[in-house]
Amino acid sequence: MSELMNKIKEAVKREGIDLIGFANKERFDGLAPALNPFSIFPEGKTVIMVGKRVCRGALRGVEEGTNFQDYSCFGVRWLEDDFLSLATYGLVNAIEDEGWEAVPLFPNPSELAPTGVSVEPGRPAPNVFPDFNYAAVACGLCEIGFSGIPLSEKYGSRQRFHMIITDAELEPTPILERSICDKCGKCADICPLGAISKTETEEIEICGKKMTVAKIDYDKCNSCKNGACVNRLSPKGKPDRVAALCNRTCLAHLEENELVGNVFENSFRKRSAWALDERGKWAEDKEDVVLGGTFVAAKK
Repeated sequence: MSELMNKIKEAVKREGIDLIGFANKERFDGLAPALNPFSIFPEGKTVIMVGKRVCRGALRGVEEGTNFQDYSCFGVRWLEDDFLSLATYGLVNAIEDEGWEAVPLFPNPSELAPTGVSVEPGRPAPNVFPDFNYAAVACGLCEIGFSGIPLSEKYGSRQRFHMIITDAELEPTPILERSICDKCGKCADICPLGAISKTETEEIEICGKKMTVAKIDYDKCNSCKNGACVNRLSPKGKPDRVAALCNRTCLAHLEENELVGNVFENSFRKRSAWALDERGKWAEDKEDVVLGGTFVAAKK
């Protein structure tokens, strides 16, 4: 497999892939068939997670409250649909050129249960949508933070993933041992809707890694006017919170405390954060949160 790994490394560099991790089939044994990637390719041996960063600058307009459209292009649609899809397709071709089958998968919401009729007893009905958060942890790339968002060592929450299943048996990436999230609770403090609980939590365990995640009211998240987006692929899916106030606050905290590797000359949060309630009005009486000496508060 050394020759195949060399080809994969070449493709990673050529396609501008920022993150890649590998997991063997056994790491997915505990997943329900409807969420398990190997329901799609039973003869597969390895899951590969392929990631590209959400560049920090794509979040600038949302952080300032002055531009949302360009984030939706560079941080969401173009990034997932074009940049990352093309990179994944290039890696799939590199693997298949070496004689191994490779199945590319788009991150459809895992909340969508199969609705079709099973083609054979014992198999889940279509469509199987693998749990990408689970896979990001299983491939050694992420942990699930307190806010329920996957965090990588280098970028925190600033990445998006595609998945590949292959019948090539590749060395699995070690599970991420260190904790990136320090459970500061600032994501809950800053949320003007109170969607993230600081007192109600659950412990999630993936491949032996235990993570504490807050109880989150996703109905409130879906009404958020602070950068969260209703799931663009299905209203039944969890909202996209990468650009939301809670996660931008997390991003600022992780960078200020050097808990992630990709840091910058200047801090992400430069002035008080704006915050709107569920009606789109300025939030009031929200507790101030201090990040690196900068006050983060709703406009009074």
